[in-house]
Parts: sequence; C-alpha cells; structure tokens
Amino acid sequence: MMGFSQLLTRMMICIFLLASAVPSFASGIETGAQQMKEYLPLLKGKKVALLINQTSVVGGKLLLDTLLAEGVQVVKVFVPEHGFRGTADAGAHIGNEVDARTGLPVISLYGKNKKPTRGQLADVDILVYDLQDVGARFYTYISTLQYAMEACIETNKTLLILDRPNPNGHLVDGPVLDTALRSFVGMQPIPLVYGMTAAEYAQMLAGEGWVVNADGLKLKIISCKHYTHSQRYELPVAPSPNLRTMTAVYLYPGLCLFEGTAVSLGRGTDKPFQQWGHPDFKGKSKYSFVPKSIAGASKPVLENQACYGELAASNADAAFNITKGGIELAPLLKAYQWSPKKDQFFNSFFEKLAGTKALRQQIIAGKSEQEIRSSWAAGLEHFKQIRKKYLLYAD
Repeated sequence: MMGFSQLLTRMMICIFLLASAVPSFASGIETGAQQMKEYLPLLKGKKVALLINQTSVVGGKLLLDTLLAEGVQVVKVFVPEHGFRGTADAGAHIGNEVDARTGLPVISLYGKNKKPTRGQLADVDILVYDLQDVGARFYTYISTLQYAMEACIETNKTLLILDRPNPNGHLVDGPVLDTALRSFVGMQPIPLVYGMTAAEYAQMLAGEGWVVNADGLKLKIISCKHYTHSQRYELPVAPSPNLRTMTAVYLYPGLCLFEGTAVSLGRGTDKPFQQWGHPDFKGKSKYSFVPKSIAGASKPVLENQACYGELAASNADAAFNITKGGIELAPLLKAYQWSPKKDQFFNSFFEKLAGTKALRQQIIAGKSEQEIRSSWAAGLEHFKQIRKKYLLYAD
C-alpha cells in the first residue's frame, strides 16, 4: 500500500505537470489606457485627436467616451483598417463618417488616405494612439502607426501612445522583410512576428531612423504595468472581425500566409484562422467546412464550396503550445503537397505577406520545415540585436 508521503509526492507531481502543460494567463496587467492619472494631465487644455477602434477600452468603456466624460476636448477620431467599430472586412473600403453618439468626425486611415494630412491635424495639439495589435508584421495597425508618426513629425504635433500587451509578444520568428517588397502589409525589415508592443515598435522606428526626421518626433508613452513578453495576455475585445478567439490570434501569424494561396483559412465560417482547406483536398482529409458570406467576411474565398483540410487547433491552449516555439508553418507545407494544381497554388499576394521571394521557392523545391526555418536564422539574430535596444518590458 502506498504511504501518505508517497501519495502526497505523486499528487504534487501531477499538479506541477498540469500547471506546466497549460500556461496560465497573466493577471494584474494594466494597459496604458487604464492609467488615466498618468496621461490626463497631458490632455487637459489640449485639442485632442484619437487613433482608436473598438479595442480602445478602459474598464469596458470606449476611450472616446471615457475622455469626453473627463472633460477632454476631443476634436476628431481617426480609425485604422476594419473601421471604428471593427466590423469591416479585411481590405474593405472604409469611408469617413460622423459618430452618431458624439457628433465627432471619424476619419478613415485606410484606403487612399493612410496618413493624417496637414489639414486633418491643423486643429489638433496631440494625437493619441490606442490600438490593440496582435504582433504580426502584416497586421496593418503598425503601418498606420508609422504613418501617424510621420504625420506628427511633419506637423510638429505630439504623439501619445497608450501601450497594450502583444499577445504574440513571446515570439520573434519568420523571414525578415526584404525591403524591395515593402507594402502596407510590411513596411520595415522586421520578422513576420517581431515580439514588440506598439510603443516598443515606435521607439525602434524612431531610433533606427526608419521614419524621416525621427529626431523631430515628440513622442510620449504610457507603458503597461506588470507585463512581460513571456506572459500570456487574453484580449478583452476582438481586434478584428476574423480574430474572434485567442486560438485564432495564436495561429494567425502562420495561417494568414494562406491568404497568398488558393486555400481557404476559414473566413466565412465560425472558425476563421483556425482551419484550412480546399475542394481539391477531398480524399486527403475527412474534415471539411463550407465558407459562407457573413458579416466581416463577405464573399470569402471558395464561398459555398466544401473545403477539405484540417482544424489547426481546437482551443487556445493547444494553439499556444503549437506556436510557442515559432509560427505554424506545417499546414502551408502540407497543403502544397496535397495540391493537385501546384501551378495555381500561390497568388501574387504571397510574397508581400511572406516579405520574401524565398519562401515560395523553398516550398516549391520541397524544402523541409527545418530547412526553411534555418534560412531565417541569420536575419532573426540580427533583428534581435536591434530589438533589444528598444524593449520596455522584459522577455
């Protein structure tokens, strides 16, 4: 019969193993926006513009409404891709409007007008940036941030960043962008996942001279409290229509590469960025889904067609464990191997997403995942040396 001490020891081992298998979410983190005592004095008596969306919340209340209740003179609102309420499709045209609740002008920074103009900032003293990012190079909020920095430099306005944790902040992985492939989904020579918050990234843009006349930037930052890059942070609000769950947020950096292929990654279903498939994969897998035109995913790829493929992960813990060592690359390689029409697998968007011409060539050549990852090593090491100069939070 097992003695009490042996039983207790085994129980403690089991508890430890369970705790180790499923990393816990960090508690007690305070975002920049939550620290109102730190930044309200900077806004009082100033004409304020906000660069925000539905993620810009303080205690469940939109930052705009919170600041107006505090007597801050907000004169206008700028919004990124997906719009003010975050409901627009990826890539959809976002028009200017008037906020029905406050009567304030809402100006889109997506489409033809990606940078605030001199005229739009003429009646502004300070621009407040408060957007929840997900830490992938092609997630366009950091491109909008760069344009906001440039506009503030050109007009001598102050930029205040209310920082938020990066849910993929533990990762630095993927190919570093070849600057010959610069676009709105990749503007600087950084990896596909770069392990920085918006404020850290802004410091890097300025410090490395990646924005023109960076010495003229009047930048103020309200950092997060009690946050490190290694902590898991559960987003309180979905950052865009198709990143509805933490499962999708963790898988997004790898599965988004499917946007550069003929394969569906689940837009138009209840599991976008969690699954992938194509009608031609019938017989390769019994798992299937049918994309439908829905809010936030109108006319999705392979609409109304049965797509056969795989569910990449069914829950956030599984997705985190799959990706904690690097972006999920295996589904892309498998899908190419399964494809009977390899000459039609990639589209012209793939290189912009990957940030390199090499990845397509490596996949076509049948390179293994390890061989592909090895080719990123030198670029990642160089970037990490740059990155560490600008970190506000420990890894």
